[in-house]
Amino acid sequence: MDNDVDADVVVVGAGLAGLRSAGALTARGFSVVVLEQGDRPGGRVRTDVVDGLRCDRGFQLLNPSYPAVRRHVDVDDLDLQVAGRGVRVVDSSGRPHTLADPVRHLDQLPATLRATASLRLLRPGPLAGVVRWASPAVGPVGRLKAAPDASLAEDWARLGVGGAVRGAVLAPFLAGVLGDSAGTTSDRYVRLVLRSFLLATPGVPAEGMQALSDQLARRSGADLRYRRRVVGIDDGPTVTVHVADDDPVRARAVVLAADPVGAARLTGRRAPAMRGLSTWWFASDEPVGTVGRRPDRFLRISGSGGPVVNTAVMSAIAPRYAPPGTTLVQGTTLLDGSGPVGDDVVRAELARLWGRGTHQWRLVVRHDVPHALPDHPAGQTLARPQLAGERIVLAGDHLDTPSIQGALVSGGRAAATVARMLDQHVD
Repeated sequence: MDNDVDADVVVVGAGLAGLRSAGALTARGFSVVVLEQGDRPGGRVRTDVVDGLRCDRGFQLLNPSYPAVRRHVDVDDLDLQVAGRGVRVVDSSGRPHTLADPVRHLDQLPATLRATASLRLLRPGPLAGVVRWASPAVGPVGRLKAAPDASLAEDWARLGVGGAVRGAVLAPFLAGVLGDSAGTTSDRYVRLVLRSFLLATPGVPAEGMQALSDQLARRSGADLRYRRRVVGIDDGPTVTVHVADDDPVRARAVVLAADPVGAARLTGRRAPAMRGLSTWWFASDEPVGTVGRRPDRFLRISGSGGPVVNTAVMSAIAPRYAPPGTTLVQGTTLLDGSGPVGDDVVRAELARLWGRGTHQWRLVVRHDVPHALPDHPAGQTLARPQLAGERIVLAGDHLDTPSIQGALVSGGRAAATVARMLDQHVD
């Protein structure tokens, strides 16, 4: 390392992309300082612990089938608690209908057969459209990525995906996954998401999503500095990173892995469009959503519309999310410029979805995340340019796919770009 710099590389932001980039760079022998304005790693992937209840910053799931997760994350160490493989679709009368994978949930096969009949999911035309739409997701990834792209709504219309299978199941489920209720997201990306769900069942670490961020931070080998707010970056052969109320940090290169809006402020570039989500976390002293005597590990969605795009009993999926005797329920809504949905509206909808009163539920916390997911419109390339200056490289899921997979891949790409850059400028 040169004597006139504090580190080979400064990484701005300790989210998943920044932590992955830091780990890849230290593995190549570079010295790395990570500057994070928060008090913990993770960025959007964090967990707040309130009165012993683990509330992730927005409803999040980790899919172990993601290639970057298999490569860079010790999933066994996280003790992943998987959700039910399927959903419960609640109709307009408040009746839940179970759609479960019979391979994993053989006991749910009779209920699933009844649900397909009740919801009229086996109509030949729409069902054939779903088969046409979903088939590429099980083929080669390269062919899927190279296929022509259109919006999800356009492709569904072209392929004949309609009826209840679209309106009551696919559209409401994907609205929560994508933060998109209009179907404007790239269908090529949605099929990649579908592929990940077909390959494995998502879940959460036993101690909350924070455990994923903490693991990547521990394994990064970098000098992690928290409560460091970066206010400016001077590009050049030696990059100077200015920190509020602290000394500047000089480096040979910078990986800018701040959130997309913050990164745009630091570079003067246009911020990408972002989608917002709000998540309510409620605690109850009574069981919620039990099936027989067992807690319900399935995600619930509304098959007839409504403000809540999904809800789940998190303490059923991951018991350590709540102390014994307490039930923790999450409910998620879309968040746009008009602000979050009212608590009373959310409680009323959750009462319908779970078939019980919610007025005695305690609101633990509400997380409003206006920049939860980058928009990924049709035609957008999956891996976008990352150079933002002579020695500044961007990282984040807004440059790949809006997912944990995208964040990790982007961080690795940024590290490879910096390594090539610095190797070419060795004195």
